[in-house]
Amino acid sequence: MSLAIMIQGTASDVGKSMLVAGLCRIFAQDGHRTAPFKSQNMALNSGITPDGKEMGRAQIFQAEAAGIAPDVRMNPVLLKPTSDRKAQVVLMGKVATNMDAVTYHNYKPQLKTQIREVYQSLASEHDVMVLEGAGSPAEINLRDRDIVNMGMAELAECPVILVADIDRGGVFAAIYGTIALLLEHEKWRVKGVIINKFRGDVALLYSGIEQIEALTGVPVLGVMPWLDVDLEDEDSVVLDRGKYDAVTPKELDVAVLQLPYMSNFTDFNALAAQPDVRLRYVSKPEELKNSDLVIVPGSKNTLGDLRWLRENGLEKALLAHHSRDGAVLGICGGYQMLGQHIYDEVESGLGEMPGIGLLNVVTRFANEKTTTRVAGNVQTHLLGIFSASSGAPLQGYEIHMGETTRGENTSAFATFTQCNMQPYHNVDGAISHDGRVLGTYLHGLFDSGEFTRSLLDGLRQRKGLNAWDGEAFDYQKHKDHQFSKLADAMREHIDISRIYQIMREHQEQAV
Repeated sequence: MSLAIMIQGTASDVGKSMLVAGLCRIFAQDGHRTAPFKSQNMALNSGITPDGKEMGRAQIFQAEAAGIAPDVRMNPVLLKPTSDRKAQVVLMGKVATNMDAVTYHNYKPQLKTQIREVYQSLASEHDVMVLEGAGSPAEINLRDRDIVNMGMAELAECPVILVADIDRGGVFAAIYGTIALLLEHEKWRVKGVIINKFRGDVALLYSGIEQIEALTGVPVLGVMPWLDVDLEDEDSVVLDRGKYDAVTPKELDVAVLQLPYMSNFTDFNALAAQPDVRLRYVSKPEELKNSDLVIVPGSKNTLGDLRWLRENGLEKALLAHHSRDGAVLGICGGYQMLGQHIYDEVESGLGEMPGIGLLNVVTRFANEKTTTRVAGNVQTHLLGIFSASSGAPLQGYEIHMGETTRGENTSAFATFTQCNMQPYHNVDGAISHDGRVLGTYLHGLFDSGEFTRSLLDGLRQRKGLNAWDGEAFDYQKHKDHQFSKLADAMREHIDISRIYQIMREHQEQAV
């Protein structure tokens, strides 16, 4: 029987995903085969496992922290919102259906047996399981059919640590109120509290910590300071809170259009980490001025987001940027928007719509979703700013419902020779005849260091700058260092030995 601990939060975006990743790294460093698990994830950031299954990005980067390959069993249920009321339901890595919130809430009890079996299967192969909740366990309107917070803790028979975010204020009220709203058998599972994102002198918290421990009977296991770690965020709420609002001048300015249904914004983490890039998420036409590259990202509602671009003037600003000899890159839904026309009777319900018209391609949506991990190379003899990337190796993943056809005067971007670890041959993407507009279905594009550096050096050359002469930037090495930095900070500020004790005591009680 594996050891297990579950991280739940007083609210969304309190740092659960990051702390789970840190615990995964710590337990792996200590020699334990460790795996993350989140029964139900609602996110537009997803990735593909080596065998072609779709799962939440948070569990993928937590698996990376544990030093193991992602496995769809780590996230058996993924909900991808397509509107304010509906979501695509992905079960064990494949699209099952689309449901509104009420229908899905009524459907959840049918998932319990499958979730339990999946969890037990994964746990049987690992020494330690680190589970993550969603939102808050105090959402009492959802309690009767919960499969991701206390309902999951009961299925896994594991103890819980509650995480509270002090940066947003009211941390002690959040801790007390959350525990007070739990049922007695749920309160029994809460074995500790972590206060997260603290800025200042921790001595100022001591009296409050003593009082909250006395009021709840639950010990505070640590106070995590606000950390400057560069790791993936699960929720796009971090963009609204200004994560990428730094005004430090850099030699290259890259603007990403912040679409309402933007998916996989984690595509741009590797780009933002480049030493000569200032990456900005923009939602106003005037913010495109002075950009060296404008990126149209993926979308879970391509036609809805395209209509939004038109209504708020960003399409016109993007065309003006292109007319000023500016470079444009579209990924997945963004690639589709840059084309001539989109026919969609599957995803948005909007039918069809003319595209932005910067690429001579046409997209038709299909009922079956493409979910693949691919590897290959950029085509040779490319034009314009992308010419420096000719032949560069690429790897990443595809998640899309559309099939896009290239027209005249439009070259393919890449040739893929491997798909889901099997030999393969297919061409992807499109480049405009002037060499200034690129579209591709490849997520994780910028994780390919040689391609990214050559593209950025092409942009530098257009500005009259020399190629970057600093040390080559290795994003995977950078990310691994960030995981270790997070783990070191958690060892310093959290009683990890007490967490081990909690897991072992609970295991003994379960036996």
